[in-house]
Amino acid sequence: MNSDPILCVRCAAHQKTCCQTSEVTVTLGDVRRIAEHTGQSEICEFRQPSDPVYLSHPDDPIWLETVIQPDGSRRVLRRRENGDCQFLGANGCTLPIEVRPLICRIYPYDYNEQGLHQRLASGCPLELLRPQESLLAALDVDRHQADAWHKQLYAEIREEPHFASKQFS
Repeated sequence: MNSDPILCVRCAAHQKTCCQTSEVTVTLGDVRRIAEHTGQSEICEFRQPSDPVYLSHPDDPIWLETVIQPDGSRRVLRRRENGDCQFLGANGCTLPIEVRPLICRIYPYDYNEQGLHQRLASGCPLELLRPQESLLAALDVDRHQADAWHKQLYAEIREEPHFASKQFS
């Protein structure tokens, strides 16, 4: 039995993780799933992005139209005072995979409305991979499942009230 910790735990010992540095956008579906699982109702807030990269999606205009509210804010998971995701535990995310925000499930894929890109997002410390281990295998990310979550993500962002109301105007 291999006692070597999973990649996310190794990453946390090496650097700040995506769970500590990212502003996690959540859909209304994510909020419902997390609230039902945790019994918590105050899991998200509307906030202006602190990093302008969150407002730069030239290849994905639907993202900006749906995720960014008319006042420029977006719905994100609340973070602890130190910046960590409120669901980050000693061994990674405390939420089961089927409850996690869709964008967390899709990571490390980069994507736009058309689908997942072949190129993976940067951020994971590839130097921590075991010999012959791929990033997707280390994170236990299945491409077929990631495609399904991607479709679900874009269906859910289209449900944003400010966007849905424009569609019927």
